[in-house]
Amino acid sequence: MGSELIECNGEGDHVHLIASVHPRHSISNFVGKLKGKSAYVLRRDYHKEISPWLWGNHLWSPSYCAVSTGGASLDVVKNYVQKQQRPV
Repeated sequence: MGSELIECNGEGDHVHLIASVHPRHSISNFVGKLKGKSAYVLRRDYHKEISPWLWGNHLWSPSYCAVSTGGASLDVVKNYVQKQQRPV
């Protein structure tokens, strides 16, 4: 999609991502494709391990939160994401 995942981290029930999304794509389209493809790959390769984490038959919640940094530098935002717990 001409976009780049810069940083990824999270907690047991959510993830934090910093991504550079190509301007021709909406954030909702980017998130939808990222969730769809990652769910496909994770279920294909790790179905047994992730089964306890499924929401019914779904890996991801249909919701998401996109936040502007309000002028904070990329280093400040990356530091915040890096300090989050690793997903379990």
